[in-house]
Amino acid sequence: MKILILGAGQVGSSAAYHLSREEANEVTVVDMSTDTLRELQDRLDIRTVVGHAAYPDVLDRAGANDADIVVALTDSDETNMVACQVAYTLYHTPTKIARIRSAEYMQAKSLFTQDAMPVDVRISPEQLVCEHIEQLILYPGALQVLEFAGGKVRLVGARADRDGLLVGKQISTLKEHIPNTEGRIAAIYRAGKAMLPDGDTIIQEGDEVFFIAARQDIRVFMSEMRKLEDPVRRVVIAGGGNIGVRLAMALEQTNQVKIIERNPKRAKAISEILNKAIVLVGDAADEELLLEENIDNVDVFCGLTNAEEANILSAMLAKRLGAKKVMALINRPSYAELVEAGSIDVAISPQQVTIGSLLAHVRRGDVVKVHSLRRGAAEAIEAVAHGTADESKVVGKSIEDIELPRGTNIVALVRGEQVIIAHHDTMIETDDHVIMFMTDRRRIEHLENLFQVGVSFI
Repeated sequence: MKILILGAGQVGSSAAYHLSREEANEVTVVDMSTDTLRELQDRLDIRTVVGHAAYPDVLDRAGANDADIVVALTDSDETNMVACQVAYTLYHTPTKIARIRSAEYMQAKSLFTQDAMPVDVRISPEQLVCEHIEQLILYPGALQVLEFAGGKVRLVGARADRDGLLVGKQISTLKEHIPNTEGRIAAIYRAGKAMLPDGDTIIQEGDEVFFIAARQDIRVFMSEMRKLEDPVRRVVIAGGGNIGVRLAMALEQTNQVKIIERNPKRAKAISEILNKAIVLVGDAADEELLLEENIDNVDVFCGLTNAEEANILSAMLAKRLGAKKVMALINRPSYAELVEAGSIDVAISPQQVTIGSLLAHVRRGDVVKVHSLRRGAAEAIEAVAHGTADESKVVGKSIEDIELPRGTNIVALVRGEQVIIAHHDTMIETDDHVIMFMTDRRRIEHLENLFQVGVSFI
């Protein structure tokens, strides 16, 4: 598959890294910065072109005439939209994906049609990150909360602690603990290494456990891994940028929200947008300010400024002063791994949150949802089974008879409104939404092939 990525910023570079690692992809990256492209080319097996992402001659040099997908990820919404327009008008590019940051554009749905602005998929990293944080606040104690099948099923990652009911026991005893619920442990990470569990596996304190269950059963399963935490009431947000304001707007009706912004003019503008949230002018890394605002009574502190160092420092300070849980927005994967091993509870990576949304539209077969996990090493995937038993490699077969790539588990099926937790003898039917956990995403091509039937289903 020929993929053209426009923009080599943090999101664009992350997309290039993930997509170029898959053998079936030929990736070309366009950017104005020669130095950035040279650095990317030194690390990745990609082609690069220097130039403005929306200029026809630049797109022509980049190979837009036979590209399967154009992914416009520059910092400018307008550049991304025009690039998609040029790719459609001149080259009839089949799939056009654009990063759109502005809420004003995102809300104008009638704008994005083939007759107007031909963008097939709009991705807003800010909105995706905001939704990700909302889920973490809704389920205190979770490290990740991922939705599948329109929210009917959720995959949750949580760290097992000594208060968890299942900790120190075999997974097979789960049915005895919670007999009237359906769920499954999809994967365990112990000391950073992946394990595909079976009934004899014993959950240990410190394990990072990923489990899948119907939405209404999530809190019950959480109690098996760790002591249930009280619902979040008080939230402090550091940073009044796009993400901070969106999160405040999403939470202010149900939570006590305070937002700290350094710039007085920006703070005033935010206060006019928000209805209930309190806007404070100041530095979130100011100890006196945090103490004045009773940081020790805060349930969640979110460092969401544009400077990751400031996010890390303010979150660490808030934790030391008594905040129950702290999160920090961190762009560099190496930083994220370091801080999560220390005093910061959750490191939020915009690239990791965003890349899943992008991968769902790049995968072959009818893949409708992809979540990137463990800094991109693992994936949780939702794919739709098509065709008859004669045409498909999965339809009409029990799970134990499907040749899954090593490190891959089918964990659940959604059949209409019914959620079916997968067992070895579960049969897959046409139009089932199949949810899988893959600990080694390098084997994705094998998995894609399983869900391909013919041209009409690709």
